[in-house]
Amino acid sequence: MNNLYKLPEGDVLRVRHHTGEMGDSHNGCFILKSLGHPWEILRVIASSYPDDDGGWDHISVSLENRCPTWQEMEKVKKLFMGDVVAYQLHLPRSDHINNHPYVLHIWRPWTQVIPLPPKSYV
Repeated sequence: MNNLYKLPEGDVLRVRHHTGEMGDSHNGCFILKSLGHPWEILRVIASSYPDDDGGWDHISVSLENRCPTWQEMEKVKKLFMGDVVAYQLHLPRSDHINNHPYVLHIWRPWTQVIPLPPKSYV
């Protein structure tokens, strides 16, 4: 995860938690302008999860009344993770935890190389 204190001002507004906390350099809540209508905002939660297997970066992106577009997800990924390979996972329905109907997620492992198909396939 990029250092979240160094995100470009004007593009991103960091949201203060009701306790007054604003997260840290690897975790926080943010709002960004959507690429759709000017009154829409992207709500972003960025988190790093260290664990014994190497850890993960995670970003959730949502809007109030629709799912984010591919372009919006790509904008958020580049802003928060840089120009790297990351996942949007499609899990079996039995593994879904849906706390919001219009949220999508981006994942990146810290220590594992994400396998890619041959360039000619994509």
